[in-house]
This record gives sequence, C-alpha cells and structure tokens, in this order.
Amino acid sequence: MIMDGRADFDPKGLVWESFRIEGITLEECRSIFLDWALSLSTSEPKPAIEALLLRHMTADDDHPMKQVLREGLAEQPAPGRRGGRAARVGS
Repeated sequence: MIMDGRADFDPKGLVWESFRIEGITLEECRSIFLDWALSLSTSEPKPAIEALLLRHMTADDDHPMKQVLREGLAEQPAPGRRGGRAARVGS
C-alpha cells in the first residue's frame, strides 16, 4: 500500500524522498539507504530493494539512489578469515 510516497517496503518514505531531493549526492544516498535498511522488519532486504527499483524505474538512470539500490542487490563476497597466527607470519 502506498500513501504519501510510503509503502510496505519503504515505511518511512526515505527512499521515495531521496528521489525528490534535487542535487542529492551518492554519499547522502548511501546514508539514507543505511537508515532504510536498519529500519526494515525483515532480515532479507533483496525483495524490498527490487520493489524499490521497480517503483522508481522511471527515474533517471544516473540518479545516485538507483546506483545505491543496484549495489544493494549485488552479491557480497564471503568474508575470509582474518587475523590469527597465519596472518601474522604468512603462509
């Protein structure tokens, strides 16, 4: 359900508002995205990100929030082992 730019996947309307801010920067969009992600009620954000991209598909492809949303869909590399004796002395 959408009401005043808000939807189930954007309850605070943060992402919607970011598309309305003229001259918004990539850094500001990343900050907004982080706030949005932390406010999600689910631990799996991909369906919500996909819904947001569909909702804002008519926005300029160069809009920084579109870039941030696309980055949010990208697979993240699995974290490797860090630290420990092997990291200090080498292989």
